[in-house]
Amino acid sequence: MKENEHKSKFRDTFDSIIVAFVIAMIIRAFFVQAYKIPSGSMLNTLLIGDHILVNKMAYTFSKPNYKDIIVFEYPLDPSKDFIKRVIGTPGDKIKLDGKNVYRNGQLLEEKYALYTDSSQLSTFLGNRFRTETFTVPEGKYFVMGDNRDSSFDGRYWGFVSRNMIKGEAFIIYWSWDTSDGIDIRFNRILNLIN
Repeated sequence: MKENEHKSKFRDTFDSIIVAFVIAMIIRAFFVQAYKIPSGSMLNTLLIGDHILVNKMAYTFSKPNYKDIIVFEYPLDPSKDFIKRVIGTPGDKIKLDGKNVYRNGQLLEEKYALYTDSSQLSTFLGNRFRTETFTVPEGKYFVMGDNRDSSFDGRYWGFVSRNMIKGEAFIIYWSWDTSDGIDIRFNRILNLIN
């Protein structure tokens, strides 16, 4: 009798673990995915060591909007995921003029944009402040990192196709700084991303 009870409890526990695993895989495949921020291209919006959740259903019935922070397959190597901010949507006219960005003729007030280098040239990226005007093609998006002096983004490799977008970043669920030991950033945990 006790042996049957033990087998039954083991079977119930095993079944529960399998069901939880299947549910977690379904959620990850269709609804939410976790990512860790590995670089400073989105400073100060996202810090190195921030762990974020991405809503994979965000664009199922809608399209990405201006200022959305999206995760997408890097156009030059789809095996890598990038995270950037949408600056231009299909049909938008974008003008890059020095450190100013214009969208449909309006100078953008980008409180999130970070500029730390006063020069017009960067040895890392070349002339990132060239004057250029273009229209975002249908089905494409123009994206830039918030850390404009240190972001390899649409200014250098072009547009992101709609089908490469994986979802919208919406919350920081964990954050720690490992640059000098391990410091948990409690003030960033559960912060909404915008």
